[in-house]
Amino acid sequence: MAGYDDRDGMIWMDDKLVDWRQANVHILTHALHYASAVFEGERCYNGKIFKSREHSARLQKSGELLDMPLPFSVDYIEAAKAAVLQANGLTDAYVRAIAWRGAGEDMGVASKRNPIRLAVAAWTWGNYYGDAKFKGAKLDIAKWKRPSPETIPHAAKASGLYMICTMSKHAAEAKGCSDAMMFDYQGYVAEATGANIFFVKDGEVHTPLADGILNGITRQTVIGMLRAMNVNVHERRIEAHELEGFQQCFLTGTAAEVTPVGQIGDFMFEVGDLTKRVATDYEALVRA
Repeated sequence: MAGYDDRDGMIWMDDKLVDWRQANVHILTHALHYASAVFEGERCYNGKIFKSREHSARLQKSGELLDMPLPFSVDYIEAAKAAVLQANGLTDAYVRAIAWRGAGEDMGVASKRNPIRLAVAAWTWGNYYGDAKFKGAKLDIAKWKRPSPETIPHAAKASGLYMICTMSKHAAEAKGCSDAMMFDYQGYVAEATGANIFFVKDGEVHTPLADGILNGITRQTVIGMLRAMNVNVHERRIEAHELEGFQQCFLTGTAAEVTPVGQIGDFMFEVGDLTKRVATDYEALVRA
C-alpha cells in the first residue's frame, strides 16, 4: 500500500475537502515543533461512527486541557467527518480527526496568535494487531513509564503524550512483540502504548484506575458491558507481581477494539471464554 502521503481520496481540511496529496501544512507549523495538537481515532461500522459525538466532545476537551480551545462545535466536527466518509465512499473505515496550532505570528513556545486548524481523514484499516485479535497478542514490558498527572494533562488525547509510546512500541516490535505494556510513574500497571488493559481472575475483571492515563471511550464501554453481564469489575492499582496470578488479559481501544493478550514479558495468559465473549459482544454492539 502507498504511504499515507500518497493516496487517492479526499481529506477535510479547514472548511473544505481537498485532494489527499494536497493536504499539507507549512514547515513552521507550531504543532510540528511543540506538539500543540490533539486528535481522535474512531471507527465507522456499516456507515455509522461508533460513539462519534463522544469522540468529537473529547477532541474539544483535549484542546481545552492543552490551553488550545477549539473554535469548532461538536456539530461542526460531526459534519466534517460525515463529509469525508461520503466523499471517499466509505462505510467501514478508521477516522482520524486532528486539531493543531498552525503557522502564524508566533514561533516560540507561546503561540496564542497562531490559528487553530482542523482536519479529518478516513481510510480502510483492518485489525490493529493483525492475527493477534484471534490468538492473543504478545507484549513486551516497556522501560518507559507513564508520567505523573502533575506533569502532563493525562486526560487529553494529545500528540505529545505518545512520544514514549512510539519508542516503547518500536522496542517491542524489535523483539517480535505486537506492543508493550507500560507501568505508571509509581510502578503500577498502566496501559499498553495505545490501548487500555484488563485482566481476568476467577471470573472477575481487574483494570488500572484511569487517574493517570486516558480513560478510553472503549474502556468505558467495555466496563459497562461487563457490569451488565453481572461481572465484577475492579478499577484499582495493580502491582507488577500480580501479573503472575491473572488468567486472562485483553486490550481495549478504538483501533484495538477488544484484543486478547497471550503473553506479557514472561507471563502467559489464556484466551479464555470471558475474553472471547467480551470481544464477540463488542463486535455486535458496534455494528448494531
